[in-house]
Amino acid sequence: MFPVGGVGVMLLLIAVSGLVLAGVASLVARWSGWPWAVLLGLLIWSLVVIAVLTLIPANGAPGIVPAEGRLDSCSWDIGGPAPDGFWIFPGGQRLLNAVVFVPSGALLVLTAARWRWAWVAVPVGLAVLAAYSTLIELTQLAAARIDRACDVTDIIDNVTGAAVGVLAGLVLLPVVRPWRWSR
Repeated sequence: MFPVGGVGVMLLLIAVSGLVLAGVASLVARWSGWPWAVLLGLLIWSLVVIAVLTLIPANGAPGIVPAEGRLDSCSWDIGGPAPDGFWIFPGGQRLLNAVVFVPSGALLVLTAARWRWAWVAVPVGLAVLAAYSTLIELTQLAAARIDRACDVTDIIDNVTGAAVGVLAGLVLLPVVRPWRWSR
């Protein structure tokens, strides 16, 4: 698994991935135009940020989790075992779990709105975001070394955040109007 961790490593990975995706957006812009390429780059970057925040050890390099101390299933205790605070921002971990998925939901709508099939792509994309959240939780369960816990509450919070993001994207559509952008 990842041999280092902590907030500094997370911030470095987020910055580097942002630079890489800015380069990818510049390549995509040749085909689609800058506005849509930027939206697509930001959508992908938001997914990378989620992965970094959830799969990199929070408190530095991971230790060894003995087999007898490792969980063998996800917590189905709705609302727990999340602590009251969180290690980066004050406030509840549940709120952060929701907030981190809001940009992905909004960018999904703005990215898909360029095409007529957006009314299909957005619900499918929301389902993909739910599957992404589930995959992250299952990875946390399988990779006990990263000192994270698999929790169904996290999936609920993530999907709620993505749905709020979709609603925010729908509110932003008349302002951004991505269907009017051309090469």
